[in-house]
Amino acid sequence: MPALILNALKILFLLLLFLFLWQIAGAIRVHIGGRGSAPRGKGATELVVLRGDVTKGKRVKLRGSGHTVGRSPDADIIIDDPYASDFHARVSAENGQTRVEDLGSTNGTYVNGRRITAPTGVVKGDTVQIGKTMLEIR
Repeated sequence: MPALILNALKILFLLLLFLFLWQIAGAIRVHIGGRGSAPRGKGATELVVLRGDVTKGKRVKLRGSGHTVGRSPDADIIIDDPYASDFHARVSAENGQTRVEDLGSTNGTYVNGRRITAPTGVVKGDTVQIGKTMLEIR
């Protein structure tokens, strides 16, 4: 009987170890810019605030001409973030593709944790960080 319990505990331990390592691998993939299971050819339709304050709402449907994001009252998506520039970035969805472009901001724009220096294509599930504000493409 003790051998049966010991074998069951070994199997349970291995299962928990596997699940733990699976979670770590997923976190590493996101951190280094992996896209997970997001479809590559499909454009995103909305921008969702994960962290931060947006005065125009938590979800924004993207339009082809794009939206400017920043602290300025004239930005399309106004964020109350002291680390954001007045016109920090532009997010646009056109012809089934979504792009993020930094507009010469002081602190940079990050896609999946990486600073972008040119217009960058994004897919559903990707994150965009502007200052301390975190947005997700959906």
